Amino acid sequence: MANQTASAEDFEQLLFESFHDIDPVEGTVVKGKVVAIEKDLAIIDVGLKTEGRVPMKEFGAAGRDGTIAVGSEVEVYVDRVENAMGEAVLSREKARREESWVRLEVLYDKGEKVEGQIFNQVKGGFTVDLDGAVAFLPRSQVDIRPIRDIAPLMNVPQPFQILKMDKRRGNIVVSRRAILEESRAEQRSEIVQQLEEGQVVEGVVKNITDYGAFVDLGGIDGLLHVTDIAWRRVNHPNEVLAIGETIKVQIIRVNQESHRISLGMKQLQADPWEGIAAKYPVEAKFTGRVTNITDYGAFVELEPGIEGLIHVSEMSWTKKNVHPGKIVSTSQEVEVVVLEVDPEKRRISLGLKQTLANPWESFADKFPIGAEIEGEVKNKTEFGLFIGLDGDVDGMVHLSDLDWNRPGEEALEDYNRGDIVKAKVLDVDIDKERISLGIKQLGSDAMADAAAGSDGLRKGAIVTTEVTAVTDGGLEVRIADTDLSAFIRRSDLSRDREDQRPERFAVGEKVDARITQFDKKTRRIGLSIKALEIAEEKEAVAQYGSSDSGASLGDILGAALKGQDKK
Repeated sequence: MANQTASAEDFEQLLFESFHDIDPVEGTVVKGKVVAIEKDLAIIDVGLKTEGRVPMKEFGAAGRDGTIAVGSEVEVYVDRVENAMGEAVLSREKARREESWVRLEVLYDKGEKVEGQIFNQVKGGFTVDLDGAVAFLPRSQVDIRPIRDIAPLMNVPQPFQILKMDKRRGNIVVSRRAILEESRAEQRSEIVQQLEEGQVVEGVVKNITDYGAFVDLGGIDGLLHVTDIAWRRVNHPNEVLAIGETIKVQIIRVNQESHRISLGMKQLQADPWEGIAAKYPVEAKFTGRVTNITDYGAFVELEPGIEGLIHVSEMSWTKKNVHPGKIVSTSQEVEVVVLEVDPEKRRISLGLKQTLANPWESFADKFPIGAEIEGEVKNKTEFGLFIGLDGDVDGMVHLSDLDWNRPGEEALEDYNRGDIVKAKVLDVDIDKERISLGIKQLGSDAMADAAAGSDGLRKGAIVTTEVTAVTDGGLEVRIADTDLSAFIRRSDLSRDREDQRPERFAVGEKVDARITQFDKKTRRIGLSIKALEIAEEKEAVAQYGSSDSGASLGDILGAALKGQDKK
């Protein structure tokens, strides 16, 4: 009975030890021995109660060249200790993968490179074999620049950089681009250190953009800006350069930190701006080609590398506020005059209108002051008329020069755009490009004519007038033998207040009055019957009596009137 009990206890202990030994084996890599090879399978004893079978192909080249033979020791991964057939489930591939994961984690922690092969294409990138472990290579991490054909990179051993590892999910992300960038950075640094400003080197045009071209200097790119390609204007780099072309360039600037290199081609040629002032003297005429047109003018190439600007104000004598493109066109040959040269700022100011006759000078020669002209009313403004004249210039008739006798605003109503009118030239200002005209000057000035001569009208003179209208405020009259009109105010109708009544006069009646104001500038004439009566009274007193003679005013006036009758 005691022996039976001991046997049972021994069995339980053996069973416990058996399970204790087996559990840790599953899911791990163990060493085993090849005990037999049957067809394409290797029978491997890993020290368990049963043996396992592993396909020879899982051993790679070693399985094909006979390296794996009976008695060989190998490492395999134990999936399960025993399957339905009573055999151990073993895997050489999983063993290799497990080994790779351990090795890759060490390299990943150190930031070191790993070697692998791209062997398949998947969505968004490629799969890479890292000696048993499979990693994902995103398409963006294949190369520095997008590549169309991946075939030359497939199944080729090459270095990669691990970007991310997640063993729980079994994910590894690698980058080939990081390796290239690191290598390129080292190469660029070495090349940049060898370059110096002013150095002349050869390079190959790698890429062309609107603003310039990128030139490969043997491992590093430099930018050749469009303004540094030639001294002349280059609208686009492809006018001069082609991709793949080998060119000589000069190093203009080198930034050791950012590794940016600025290049120049024109610096290898003579500067055409040297001695420019002597070559293009002011007021000299030259022929050039229009290269560019802007809102503010047009650029004209005088020679390769030398351009001048015709400002819009110097393009035409008469066309103002017109876009330069309506006067000249690109590639047109034009004659210009040099107006100013600034070698320091590399600017030449040109004039186009200076090659043509100044229309204001021509007009002044043809139509001197006092000449009569005829033209069309081009515009009517609140201050006068603009009349089109010979030479495509305009002259202005101011309001004050429309009519002698009427206000300008009133006279302006007689004219409309398109009317053909005659006028007289009053003044020509060539510098200010102004021509003053007068319409009223075509006729005589009645006021000036009336004032002319020794017997002309002037202040204090006595005139005979004809009443043309009677109003409450006075009389409207016309001076005899003239075209002059005037107004006699109510208070000036008589010396006596009771006789200061306009209604005692009739239209057509002749009335004598004294001129109290005669202003040719303001064209004002003041008349007064009252002033005439006072003047006559003073004259009578002076001739026929005095203030202390005792004679009455009636006596004096009576004597004066008798004296006039005798005359």
